[in-house]
Amino acid sequence: MPINKNPRPFVIGLTGSIGMGKSETAKLFAAEGIPVFDADAVIHELYAGEAAAMIEAAYPGTTKAGVVDRAALSKSLAGDPGALARLEGLMHPLVAERREQFLAAADAPIVLLDIPLLLETGTRVDAVVVASAPEHVQRMRVLARPGMTQEKFEALKARQMSDVEKRAQAHYVVTTDKGLDHAREQVKMILADIRNKISA
Repeated sequence: MPINKNPRPFVIGLTGSIGMGKSETAKLFAAEGIPVFDADAVIHELYAGEAAAMIEAAYPGTTKAGVVDRAALSKSLAGDPGALARLEGLMHPLVAERREQFLAAADAPIVLLDIPLLLETGTRVDAVVVASAPEHVQRMRVLARPGMTQEKFEALKARQMSDVEKRAQAHYVVTTDKGLDHAREQVKMILADIRNKISA
């Protein structure tokens, strides 16, 4: 029986700019049996729990009944260029703690971290997967979201590393504009390649 040389799971980091299909791509990995850490979901939990009081202290009037009001927080951030960086400074350690708990508890050879700002925050992973689509597809998807405007879209894009830069740093790219079956096949190929590498 071979000795397990890699007791620590192989960590895939999944990222992608807004509207690129990252969340759907994460679901495809999950459907293949890969445990997924969803950073956005963790932030939602923290906003409804331990981070709420801290955020209210830093940005008064941004919580209701002990839960962060995302619309009020967004409005508060809009008028202050340094406010977003301060919020990220508050949230990143809490998210990192949850991420480490996830990794410590993981009982699988491969796990996936779904982190929008993976490359911007320098989170360490074994392979980077970028969900990507042409710019016109991204624009169409994002502008179809409720309450989204051209100005909001441009502001969100400006805060993120560009798709070109992300793809340049990727080990694998999943293109998401050719349908779910096409994306699923790419995910299967990525996992086959990684399994081949870790069993070599």
